[in-house]
Amino acid sequence: MPDANITKRALSNSLKKNMLEKPFEKISVIDICEGCGMNRKSFYYHFKDKYDLVNWIFYTDFILLASTRTYEDGWDLIHTLAEVFYQDREFYGCALEIEGQNSFRDYFYESTMPIMNLFMQDLGSEENQILINQRYMSDAFLAIMHRWLRSGSDQDPDTFVKNLKLIISNLSARVSGQ
Repeated sequence: MPDANITKRALSNSLKKNMLEKPFEKISVIDICEGCGMNRKSFYYHFKDKYDLVNWIFYTDFILLASTRTYEDGWDLIHTLAEVFYQDREFYGCALEIEGQNSFRDYFYESTMPIMNLFMQDLGSEENQILINQRYMSDAFLAIMHRWLRSGSDQDPDTFVKNLKLIISNLSARVSGQ
């Protein structure tokens, strides 16, 4: 692993530890740096701010992983996402609560829009309504993921995706029946 990634991982591990102890908005860059024995200059060399660090964690945990695999369908991709979130559910549960400019919530929302497109095509939406429906589905997906991670449920990724698939299938049947 190159030195830059070692530094970034140390900063991300420090942030994760801090997020277990206090709300994200109360965590400073100094807190993150002190947690891993680095200085602020090292932090700002790699990241714009703490929001950028949270988004980098998701990018390296999921986006890079997903880009190296081939998926049979959108459900395989959702399952990979669920596995990544489940492995670090305390962090991602907290991260999904971060709101505001450059927040993980917004980054996650934008990252899932293409995934929702796969599902909207299955629902038979008309071309001019796909974007609107993608946004509704992305909002719903974000809320479902957050609820799953923060509810204290012991539902594993297999069960979660199975239940999500049931919800989407029922929604699809209702939309098709109208």
